[in-house]
Amino acid sequence: MFSVVLAAVLVVGVIVAIVVGRERGSGQSLETVRGVVGSEKAPFFADPDVVAAFAAHGLRVTVDPAGSRQISEIDLAGYDFAFPSSFPLAERVQRKQGVTTAYAPFYSPMAIASFAPVMQLLSRASIAERMPDGHWVVDVEAYLAAARKNLRWDQIPGNTAYPARRNVLVTTTHPRDSNSAAMYASVVSYVANGNAIVRDIGGVPKVLDEVSALFLGQGYLENSTEGPFESYLANGLSYSPLVWVYEAQFLGRQFRRDGSIRDGMVLAYPSPTVLSKHTLVPLGDDGDRVGRLLTQDPELLRLAARHGFRTADANALANFAAGAGVDPPPPLVDVVDPPSYQVLETMLDAISRRYQQ
Repeated sequence: MFSVVLAAVLVVGVIVAIVVGRERGSGQSLETVRGVVGSEKAPFFADPDVVAAFAAHGLRVTVDPAGSRQISEIDLAGYDFAFPSSFPLAERVQRKQGVTTAYAPFYSPMAIASFAPVMQLLSRASIAERMPDGHWVVDVEAYLAAARKNLRWDQIPGNTAYPARRNVLVTTTHPRDSNSAAMYASVVSYVANGNAIVRDIGGVPKVLDEVSALFLGQGYLENSTEGPFESYLANGLSYSPLVWVYEAQFLGRQFRRDGSIRDGMVLAYPSPTVLSKHTLVPLGDDGDRVGRLLTQDPELLRLAARHGFRTADANALANFAAGAGVDPPPPLVDVVDPPSYQVLETMLDAISRRYQQ
C-alpha cells in the first residue's frame, strides 16, 4: 500500500515540476481562468499541448466537467466561462447571465460507438448499412421500427455476435442532464414525427410515447457523455453494443493512438444525425480571451482537430486520420436541425418525469 501511495506522490511531483518548469521557463506568471465545460471536452483541456498553447498567451485554464444541460442550470459564480455542447444551451446561459457574446470554435456530429460484428448483424436485419467508403450508417427509421416491436438481440436470426436477451436500444445519457441525450431526442423525434421537426409544444405529445420508450427501456442512465463512452472503451460488448457519443470522442482517441480504441470497435453514423455546436459563453474578460483564442489561435484549432472536433479547416480531420492510419470521417449529408429550445426542453422535461415515476 505504501508503495502505491509513494508512486502516486512521485507522479504528482513530476507533473508539478513540469508545470512549474514551463512557467519559469516562459519567464511569465500565468493568469488562472476557470470554466465549466461539457464532459466530452475535458480531455481537450487536460492535453499538455493545449495547456502549453494557453500558457503561451499567459493563461492557465482550469475546467470543471459537467453535463451540458446541468451547465445551464447551475450557479456560475466563480467561473470565467461556460462551455456547453450546443448553441441552444449556450443561449440559455447567455439569457440568464445577461451576456450577448458567444464563441463557437468547433462542432461535432452525433454518432454511435459500436463494434464491427454488431454492425454486420444490424446490416442483416436491415437496420445498418456499410457505405462504399467503409463507414457504417444506422437507419434511424428502421431502428425505430425495431424498437416498436421490442426486438431483442437474440431474436435476430443467425446472431452469434451478441445473443443477449436485451432489446435493441442505443445507450444514452439522462435527458435531464446531458446535451447528447437532447441530441438523441432531436433525431428520434424528427423521424417519429414523419421526418419533420417538431415545430411547437403542441406537437410534443404526438412523439412523446415513442421517444420516452427509447430512454425508459435502458434502465439506469448516466448524466454526462464521458461516462458511457469510457464504459464502452473499458468493458466493450459487456457494457453495451451501441453507445450514443460525439464523433469527436471516438476520433480523438483514434488520432492519439492511446490504445483505447481496439480492433473491432467502429463508429457508425445515424441517418439522420444532428450537429452539436460547442459554444463558449464568456462570463468576463478572461473568459472572453479564452473564447477568442479557441476561435482564432491556429495552434489551438489544430489541437481541437487532433481531439476529433470539426473546425473551419475541412482538411484538418482528414490529415490527422491519415497520420493515425484510419479512414477519414465522412462528409455530412443527412443532417437535421433540432427542435427549438422551448420545444426540446418541454419534451425532455416530460421524458424525465416519466423516468422518475
